[in-house]
Amino acid sequence: MKNENTVLACVDQSHFADYVADYAAWAACRMAAPLEFLHVIDRHPEIATGDDHSGAIGIDAQEVLLHQLSDEDESRSKAIRERGRIFLNDLRERAIVSGVKAPDVRQRYGVLEETLVEQEKGVRLFVFGRRGASAESTQRDLGRNVERVVRALHKPILAVTDSFTEPQRIMIAFDGGIVTRRGVKMVATSPLFRGLPIHLLMSGKESQNASKQLKWAKSTLEAANFDITPSLIPGDAESVIAKAVREQNIDMLIMGAYSHSPLRSLLFGSKTSDLLRSAKVPMLLLR
Repeated sequence: MKNENTVLACVDQSHFADYVADYAAWAACRMAAPLEFLHVIDRHPEIATGDDHSGAIGIDAQEVLLHQLSDEDESRSKAIRERGRIFLNDLRERAIVSGVKAPDVRQRYGVLEETLVEQEKGVRLFVFGRRGASAESTQRDLGRNVERVVRALHKPILAVTDSFTEPQRIMIAFDGGIVTRRGVKMVATSPLFRGLPIHLLMSGKESQNASKQLKWAKSTLEAANFDITPSLIPGDAESVIAKAVREQNIDMLIMGAYSHSPLRSLLFGSKTSDLLRSAKVPMLLLR
């Protein structure tokens, strides 16, 4: 990927892809950035043919069986690629209707997180759904790939919900750390949220430096001509943020993601995953 400003929308063949397309188109238009849809096809899909080959033990049966299985695999691969091509073209047309000029589409065989890491150098913003094809059958509230993919990447990731609403009210969950300070600077210099009011929320344990850190974030954003409403609310960060999102009708939440190790998340849970489940709005995750 030659362009280093691409909005990369990661999609699978589920109805959630429509919402990914809508948010990706919105972001691409706001940033005047090229948009690309990427469909990653699993190298080893768990597909059974339904044929019973257990009795094929006659003369030359092994060679015949190998040829038969090879032909079946090739036919299945062609069908998968064709369905993917039609699926991606539909999303491309959807993005064009939303105002994106010449969105690109691509599908690749591979492992999702490995493929995205390979593309990261040319990407400005990743967009994908919190749920995908697996959630349609399991009804899980968070897709099985989300944490793994977010941990693998370093560029901002927009994790979207099950419907599209054009963002009008933005909240930054600011904790004074390196990641969210970098996020404040990113918001200040990016056209993505230009002209939108921003609620700046700091929560968690009480700290002597909290007021000073919040003042820095507020002044940084005001210097970039943003309308800022700051809040400092001590308490459990997850609960405070989720409540504020609901009460202030926030359309998009910006926050740092998965700052602890996977082992610690396994043992004690992850506030990022908990917020992804509880906050019913898209989240721009910073790494």
